[in-house]
Amino acid sequence: MDKRFWGILIAVVIVLGGIYWLSGGKSNPGSTSSSNSTSPSQHIEGLGRDKVTLLEYGDYECPYCSEFYPIVNQVASKYNDQIYVQFRNLPLTEIHLNAFAAARAAEAASLQGKFWQMHDALYASQSQWVNASDPESYFVTYAQQIGLNIAKFKTDFSGSQVNNTINADLAAFAKTGAQQATPTFFLDGQQIQPTPTLSSFEQYINAAITQKTGTKATS
Repeated sequence: MDKRFWGILIAVVIVLGGIYWLSGGKSNPGSTSSSNSTSPSQHIEGLGRDKVTLLEYGDYECPYCSEFYPIVNQVASKYNDQIYVQFRNLPLTEIHLNAFAAARAAEAASLQGKFWQMHDALYASQSQWVNASDPESYFVTYAQQIGLNIAKFKTDFSGSQVNNTINADLAAFAKTGAQQATPTFFLDGQQIQPTPTLSSFEQYINAAITQKTGTKATS
């Protein structure tokens, strides 16, 4: 084979490699695809005595999620012994430009065992960072406030592991067949539509506890 043949072959390989890189061979922080080896997040609080799980798919930039946030905290406190309360990421990036970055901050904090602390900080301070051109500086401040290793937080925030977890959450939500909106709640796998009041959640949860345990639950 002459040198011209090898030159053509090498050129073809380079072009194909470039196409692969552009189409997803590099890390894409806003991608909705996920690594096959990455599982959805498992952020769960509560003792779950009655084996009932309230799952929220949320977006840290979503104003409705912010409205529900203190109510879900009340639910978690009231039913701490009885149910599990779980959160997964559903950043609506087409309308909330900083949502994916906020989810990365929460997942980076999770790698240091402080997911819920960052989760709370993001919702409690939503008005500070929601319109920021560079929200990361706010997230670093919150990381300092909750006692994270800042160097590790910055590395994890920019890394592929947190992206893969968020994308796995998005893929898990897609499998539910539910309309993409936040917040979306599931109670033991069934979608529910509570209003942002404790009494609304109580109706759903008490019924689920009664069905699961055979014992009437009371508010």
